Amino acid sequence: MKQGKIIRVAGPLVVASGCIGAKMYDMVKIGELGLIGEIIELKEDLAFIQVYEDTTGIGPEEPVFLTGRPLSVELGPGLVSSIYDGIQRPLDIIRSEEGDFVTRGIKLPSLDRKKKWEFIPLVDKGQKVIPGDFLGEVEETPLIKHKIMVPQGAAGKVFEIKKGKFTVEETVARIQAGKEVKEVKMHQTWSIRKNRDVQKRLMPEEPLTTGQRVLDTLFPLAKGGTGCVPGPFGSGKTVVQHQLAKWSDAQIIVFVACGERGNETADLLLSFPELEDPHTGRPLMERTVIIANTSNMPVAAREASIYTGMTIAEYFRDMGYSVALMADSSSRWAEALREISGRMEEMPGEEGYPAYLASRIAEFYERAGKVACLGSDGRLGALTVMGAVSPPGGDLSDPVVQATLKVVKVFWALDDRLANMRHFPAINWLLSYSLYIENIKDYMNSQVAEDFTDLRQEAMLLLEEESELQEIARLVGVESLSAKERLVLESARSIREDFLHQNAFHPQDTYTSLRKQYLMLRTILHFHHRGVNALDEEKSLEEILDLEVREKISKMKFLPEEDPEILKSYIEVDNAFKNLLKSKE
Repeated sequence: MKQGKIIRVAGPLVVASGCIGAKMYDMVKIGELGLIGEIIELKEDLAFIQVYEDTTGIGPEEPVFLTGRPLSVELGPGLVSSIYDGIQRPLDIIRSEEGDFVTRGIKLPSLDRKKKWEFIPLVDKGQKVIPGDFLGEVEETPLIKHKIMVPQGAAGKVFEIKKGKFTVEETVARIQAGKEVKEVKMHQTWSIRKNRDVQKRLMPEEPLTTGQRVLDTLFPLAKGGTGCVPGPFGSGKTVVQHQLAKWSDAQIIVFVACGERGNETADLLLSFPELEDPHTGRPLMERTVIIANTSNMPVAAREASIYTGMTIAEYFRDMGYSVALMADSSSRWAEALREISGRMEEMPGEEGYPAYLASRIAEFYERAGKVACLGSDGRLGALTVMGAVSPPGGDLSDPVVQATLKVVKVFWALDDRLANMRHFPAINWLLSYSLYIENIKDYMNSQVAEDFTDLRQEAMLLLEEESELQEIARLVGVESLSAKERLVLESARSIREDFLHQNAFHPQDTYTSLRKQYLMLRTILHFHHRGVNALDEEKSLEEILDLEVREKISKMKFLPEEDPEILKSYIEVDNAFKNLLKSKE
């Protein structure tokens, strides 16, 4: 192994000389402990290395070992249900062997080398295969069938295929390509900075349903789309991400805790193993991979954790799964970029962030998408990415927020004012937006209801009109508004309180299907339409607002999905107004 020597140590940055022949983003091992690092700049024979472990005690003249390989992750059975750090070291195994602290330079395989998996072949001997084809499958958890795929560069005929129990290092198949015979094991390695290949990228056209009404109805995210959740401390970013992880209809969840506070990550690690997957009743961890990287871990490892999570997510996408990746939070990653850039004495950009901040964020989010996977079966996969952003004081003009908004297509703006009013999810409906509404319009109108998109549009107009009327009311008083304008205020309040407000801890309210969301919104808007007609018939606003059916509308969200009262509420609105119009003045 080629060797250089350290000439300077500046926190997580190490400069080594004698590194001729090294390449950008090669992995290196620092000092006698063998700390993991990655080359981020080369000048003549000097290599600038960001180190993913604590460099305390490392000094000049110590050796730097050049591996000649890029920093890579191991992909294979055993990923699901695992908890890794930023460079894919298994934290649960480290804890059982070393205690509560990660020993520097510890070397443990990311995938269990001793465990035997039941391999079931899906091809026959002599069959022609191309990269991406399924050779076999392993039941990784009761929820996930892990597909063993033909690796790239291994097209040809199946020379041998085995069946039985094997470790990830044992050969399960041989593929003959010309005169060469390639051995296929159940695991592979992949560089974290290299996008996994696909046949074709497709336009996302199906919504990622989350059960959160403000998201699914007003600001939907498509499968294979990108979204960000910026917001100040205490506005509910983590709860929103946990709700998405639990309730979204993705088959695999990859949760990257990127530099978050230790207590939040600890809460994540303690709560996820106990959560139940609502779709199957099995533990949620049986379809989840967690990358845990807390704020007290070495700062450079935040960058590795982001790419490690993305590469694992792409791997499951290539099996044809719908994968959702949550990154919490990309602001901490940007802070790591800023620190490394400062140590390298680069020219700073806005607020001290490096000039390449926007391109790095774009590269990350652009790995999301709906794709036609490699292989001959024509399967499709989707990778949806949702990133939390933590701007100081909730300032949306922060460079990280602005750089993120240039690439993502869904913006869920958390508002501490709403959070202080105990309105959760505290997503501001006047600032947020989704650019996928036209993409998924046909799906919503055909699969849910043909007027779903129209209802959404009308609800948004009412909320915007409410904002304008509130400004007028503050200046001249509510009494100066007309009856129709006050009805708009009441209807918008009903949309806010009876529809958008959602209790994450209520068994019925925590999740709402698209069908129930439609029925709820339709009933609220139907009451508004009938109210406008009643005003035209010279009924008073007080009579309209005193109708008992309003109480039923407010209780709809607490009814079970299959309760017939949800459907009946619409008819009861009609009956209530018929009786009102019949009544003598």
